[in-house]
Amino acid sequence: MLVFLLYLVLGAVAGVLAGLFGIGGGMVIVPALIFAFGAQHVPTEVLTHLAIGTSLACIITTSISSIYTHNQKGGVLWSIFASCTLGILIGAMLGVQTAVMLPGPLLQKFIGVFAILVAIQMAFNLKPKAGRELPGKPGMVAAGGVIGWASAIFGIGGGTLTVPFLTWCNVRMQQAVGTSAALGLPIAISGALTNIVEGWNVEGLPEWSLGYVYLPAVLGIMIASTPFARVGAKLAHRLPAHVLKRAFAVLLVIVGVRFLVSG
Repeated sequence: MLVFLLYLVLGAVAGVLAGLFGIGGGMVIVPALIFAFGAQHVPTEVLTHLAIGTSLACIITTSISSIYTHNQKGGVLWSIFASCTLGILIGAMLGVQTAVMLPGPLLQKFIGVFAILVAIQMAFNLKPKAGRELPGKPGMVAAGGVIGWASAIFGIGGGTLTVPFLTWCNVRMQQAVGTSAALGLPIAISGALTNIVEGWNVEGLPEWSLGYVYLPAVLGIMIASTPFARVGAKLAHRLPAHVLKRAFAVLLVIVGVRFLVSG
């Protein structure tokens, strides 16, 4: 029961931060799960992969909620969604298989580098300037493949990668964010299912694991993250956003350095 309460709290924190900063919950959930699973004495050989798979499973419900909200405001470009989805599904599956081939400590170092890069982007508000039009169907499938592949490795919904790509391709920011939220769903589904298959008979996983997905964490995080994301969104309109973003960027740097040093 105490462990489940921990994941409720984690879901609440992830939801608030996601609402505050507009980042995917995976950027918060993966590092937190790595620390939580370490405290539960999950073997290091499976700890990082379990955190990534569990994060992707959590993103399924948050993506559905986010899609509904953005679509009501006309923020989802379904033509882009249709063009990218095949690449996303294949890329996410390959991303999980790539992550599984990497030892957990090395994977944590990659996550550490990624966290630091995201922190730099947030701290300095770096955004690509619109410089081209959307590519054709093959180009969109390829872009989806790269986004799905990288997102599944890091256990995120892809917004950190999809929004800059769509902005670069002259998509308005509101629609880039909404379409990115929609594309998080196939990333999460493909990534979570592949993690279940890849981790099905792996030894050392804790009880109540479904492959590389830890069900108590998924349940606790899903219950708390969606309502608290609304709290975070409301706070974002009342608090100084630039100060909060830089404070969170510092936290991401600390987490990233910690993974680089001890991962």
